[in-house]
Amino acid sequence: MPQVLTTNAIITCPHGGLGTTTPTDPKWTVNGGFVVLENDPGVLACPFIVPCVGYTLQSMGLNATQIDGRKVILVTDFNQSFTGLPLTMVETHQVIDNSTPAPIPAGGAAPPLSPTLADAIKPVVSVAPPVLAFNSVTTLPPTAAATFTLFSDFPLSWKLVVISEPVPRNMEITSAPFPPGLVVAPAGGDWTTPTLLITVTMTAVFMASLGIGTHHFFMTGVNQRGLNSFTQMVLTVT
Repeated sequence: MPQVLTTNAIITCPHGGLGTTTPTDPKWTVNGGFVVLENDPGVLACPFIVPCVGYTLQSMGLNATQIDGRKVILVTDFNQSFTGLPLTMVETHQVIDNSTPAPIPAGGAAPPLSPTLADAIKPVVSVAPPVLAFNSVTTLPPTAAATFTLFSDFPLSWKLVVISEPVPRNMEITSAPFPPGLVVAPAGGDWTTPTLLITVTMTAVFMASLGIGTHHFFMTGVNQRGLNSFTQMVLTVT
């Protein structure tokens, strides 16, 4: 049995907001916590100016375990807040994780654990430079760029989200069409090679359009096991 997610789990967003999941089919328990299922909702007590208000749990389909025909959520299933940021999910119950690709053929035996599912190493995600600045009066610099570097032996996908303050706003910039003056290359969110470089290039037009304040560019990388890591580049507009 894999390590399933329960209502005992400690779920947090990148801002440290604690999550509370509501089980919609509370039938199974592990150590007193109800096992949660795909599409179960949750709320986050996020303190950020653009709060990660909540989430809807999604299964990656890596295990055949179900309750009443609904997929059980694993601790390693990648999930994110409504603002598009990754959730950290931690359970304390001990299990032997024998996850197998789903579904298992009727009457057949589970195949051996694949290297993909045996992967316990989170992706490595970094950015250079981590901080950029733009002056909206002088409109300098005319362009600015940052490069995100992602590495995983078994990559799956990536997502790039901008969260702004003090005027609260968030937008996803993973795929085109992009706002005028912004280029993300390569775009689309697919991650097919172990090492991937994604460059974000911004012109003065785009940076000025963001408005005066601090703008957090969150990059999340996800591997095929569902493990994820994130980093952020911060653009300050004065």
